[in-house]
Amino acid sequence: MPMPLGKQVFFAGVAASGSCAIVYYLVQKTFSRASYYQLALEQLHSHPEALEALGTPLNVHYLKLTDKYNFVDIADAKLKIPVSGPKSEGHLYVSSSRDAPFKRWNLQEVFLELKDGQQIPLFKPSRDNDEVKKE
Repeated sequence: MPMPLGKQVFFAGVAASGSCAIVYYLVQKTFSRASYYQLALEQLHSHPEALEALGTPLNVHYLKLTDKYNFVDIADAKLKIPVSGPKSEGHLYVSSSRDAPFKRWNLQEVFLELKDGQQIPLFKPSRDNDEVKKE
């Protein structure tokens, strides 16, 4: 006995919604495992002023995949990572690049922008003799 069209549409909708949710989860997991993402979080966790402003424990939230600031290609990555703590919340802005595909990612700039507009620089490469400077 064939299934009524209404049931077919319902089950197809459920399957499509489930597939979208799985893809969204996998994309988020891929971002969170990337070295440019991890390097930026290391900068945040090792910066006392940022930790004081947010409070601990820190919560790192999912990226807004529809945000136009979030951009990754073969040589450049820019992310806006939502973070929060007991005292405040904000976004961790990350800019990273690499010389060629399959080379190591290098942070270009990392700063925390709190919801009140205050910006806390966490990392910026030094212009002098290519040394890296932690702010």
